[in-house]
Amino acid sequence: MKLKKGDKVMIIAGKSRGQEGVIARVFPARDLVLIDGANLVKRHRKPTAQSRKGQIVEKPMPLHVSNVQLLDPKTGKPTRVKITRGKDGGRERIAVKSGQEIK
Repeated sequence: MKLKKGDKVMIIAGKSRGQEGVIARVFPARDLVLIDGANLVKRHRKPTAQSRKGQIVEKPMPLHVSNVQLLDPKTGKPTRVKITRGKDGGRERIAVKSGQEIK
């Protein structure tokens, strides 16, 4: 998976299309990412002995990685990611549009 926690991404498909956000959590086994404040759904919470009040809670749900694109660090527009080997043999993520390394 080419996306990591903390990456700034744009949603390119689904009901939250066009929104930008930061990846809060990554689920690599299922190819899903969780973005703060995006893809919100409403869940009903039952009243319990600890908190007597029942309420409707909005929570973010994970999105498939194919529905998000990383934002280019130079231009701020969505771009694809290319993996190359650095001089020390480590992996480097490169933005395809600008050619700049992604930190």
